[in-house]
Amino acid sequence: MQEVHLKAMAKINLGLDVLRRREDGYHEVEMIMQTVNLYDKVHIKRTTEPGIRLETNLYFLPTNETNLAYKAAKLLMDEFDIKDGVDISIKKFIPVSAGLAGGSTDGGAVLYGMNQLFHLKLTRKQLMERGILLGADVPYCLMRGTALAQGIGEKLTRLPSLTQRLVVLLAKPGINVSTKFVYSNLKLDEVKHPDIDAQIQAIKENNTNKMIENMGNVLESVTIPAYPVIDEIKRCMMENGALGAMMSGSGPTVFGIFSNKKDAINAQEIIRERQMAKLVYVTNFFNV
Repeated sequence: MQEVHLKAMAKINLGLDVLRRREDGYHEVEMIMQTVNLYDKVHIKRTTEPGIRLETNLYFLPTNETNLAYKAAKLLMDEFDIKDGVDISIKKFIPVSAGLAGGSTDGGAVLYGMNQLFHLKLTRKQLMERGILLGADVPYCLMRGTALAQGIGEKLTRLPSLTQRLVVLLAKPGINVSTKFVYSNLKLDEVKHPDIDAQIQAIKENNTNKMIENMGNVLESVTIPAYPVIDEIKRCMMENGALGAMMSGSGPTVFGIFSNKKDAINAQEIIRERQMAKLVYVTNFFNV
């Protein structure tokens, strides 16, 4: 095998709670993660020329060792003393700095692809163990599907997939939110914490309505006052047929869950017309 073509898929958080700030500065979280069918295209080609060469279709993204995809390749090349090189091409479709794990999923895809290309024979679990060295979301991006994430996001428990066909509308407004800003301004004693346990039970019962009723993201308590457009998009989705709407991760992307595609497309058009967001996608849950 000389090359692989991979889909690096985005995620949303159906629930996001922060329990406490740890002594090491990280935050203890409880999150319900869900893969959605929006993805970057990752092409990895094995070469006889040593080294890592990375290119993307976005001029402003780094293509050196600060990029997670580059770091992922280097991690395995160093560990297994790989002498050959790789050419990595990433065609980005997932919005950047959007709370959708775009960088993490590219890193996870490269770990997976390098494992195949160089016949390293690592299990998915072993890849996930290496993924945490790159970032808290990388192990989940290798796992995919519906999962409970705990710790700093690296402790994963697979949950059953909801069987109802749901449509997801993603809208990323033209702002960038600093994750550091959000967490440093989070006041845990003043926020309403989502009931993650109730969400887990709803998912186990395959009860979509109950799962949506219990959606919540404590980070909205920081981002919405700072960036009111996030709340405007949420309200627009709810007024136009969404069963529920919430910000994903630390933002700024908002997702709405719809029971049918027609309503989602209508809401997509309204959000674009009102210029709330340029990057607006209709997609669906991806389950493994």
